Amino acid sequence: MKFHSPDYVRSMAPYQAGKPVSELAREYGLLESDIVKLASNENPLGMPESARQAMMAAAGDLGRYPDANGFELKAAISARYKLPADWITLGNGSNDVLEIAAHAFMQPGESAVYSQYSFAVYALATKAVGARAIVVPVREYAHDLEAMLAAITDDTRIVFVANPNNPTGTFHPADRIADFLKRVPERVVVVLDEAYNEYLEPGLRFDSSRWVHEHPNLLVVRTLSKVYGLAGLRVGFGLAQAELTDLMNRIRQPFNVNSIAQAAAIASLADDAFVERSYQINREGLARVQSGFAKLGLTYIPSFGNFVLVNVGDGAAVYESLLRSGVIVRPVANYGLPQWLRISVGLPEENERLLAALAKAVGRPAP
Repeated sequence: MKFHSPDYVRSMAPYQAGKPVSELAREYGLLESDIVKLASNENPLGMPESARQAMMAAAGDLGRYPDANGFELKAAISARYKLPADWITLGNGSNDVLEIAAHAFMQPGESAVYSQYSFAVYALATKAVGARAIVVPVREYAHDLEAMLAAITDDTRIVFVANPNNPTGTFHPADRIADFLKRVPERVVVVLDEAYNEYLEPGLRFDSSRWVHEHPNLLVVRTLSKVYGLAGLRVGFGLAQAELTDLMNRIRQPFNVNSIAQAAAIASLADDAFVERSYQINREGLARVQSGFAKLGLTYIPSFGNFVLVNVGDGAAVYESLLRSGVIVRPVANYGLPQWLRISVGLPEENERLLAALAKAVGRPAP
C-alpha cells in the first residue's frame, strides 16, 4: 500500500546521527569499554555532578507531568542572559527550537536562506514545512554573509546562521554578525544558532542576548548538549522578543522538556566551574588534534568549536578503518564533503587513540 504523503516529505532523507558505541560493538565484536566515540561533539567529561544530583532529587516526583512552562528553568535562563522570562522558548534540545521556528514562520511557497555546509537540521526543518531552501555557497568554508543577504527574496521568512558553524567549525566575529543583523529586512527572522558559543576563547565571545533587545526579528538559539554535558537529556532554548516567542509557543509541544532535564539544566547553568573545566579540556585537546593533523600532512579547517573538519582523502575508507580500530568519528559525505571527516575533541587519551588510529588509516607514522 502506498500511503499519501506530500512530495516534500518523500524527498527528505532522515537525519543521520553519530554511530552509537553499542552498535559498533555489536557490528565488529568489540568491547564497549574499548571504543572511543568522537562523532557527535559531546562533552568528553560527561555531565556535571551538580546536574546528576539535581536529577536524583527530581526523580522522586516523576509520576507528575513536568512544569509545561518551565518556570524555574526559564528563571535561571532569564537571570543568566538578562532577558524577560516571556522571551524564552524551551526546546527538547536546540534542534527542537529550530523545528519550532520553521513551523511558526514558514509555509509552502516560502523560503529559508542558509549556508552551504551548515547544520543539516536547517534543511530538514525547511523541507518539513514544504518551504524552499536557498543554499548560499560558502567562502573559504565559512558563511558568506554578504551573499546570504543578497540571496534573500520576497518570500524569504527565515535566515539560519550558525556561529560557530557545524560541521566546518568556522566563526564570524561580533562586528560582522552585528552588521549582518542591521541589514536583514525586519520581516525576515534571523535564527542565530550558537550551540558552540561557550567553546570560543574569551576574547571572541560576545553578548548576543543584547542584540535580542535591538532586533525584534532575532532568535538566538542555545543548547545544553555541548559544554554543559547534557546531550542525553535534550535541553535547548531560544531567546527572542515577546512577539516571536509567543508565536513559537503556539507551536511548541506541551511538556517538551521533561522534569529530569529541567532539574539538570538549572544545576548545569549555575555550574561555572564545570563549564570552565570543559572549555580548558577542549582548548588543549583542540590544539593537540590540529597539531596531529598537521604532522600527518592532512588539511583541516581551524576550528572554533569542539570538533575539527579534516580532509583524509578517501573519507569512506578512512572512516571504516577507524571503526575497525574502535574509534567512531563522523563522515560528512551527506554534506557534500566525501573526502572529509568531522572529529570531536575528546579527553587526552582519546585524542591520542584517535591520532594513532588515523595515522594507521592513512599509512603514515603516528604524530
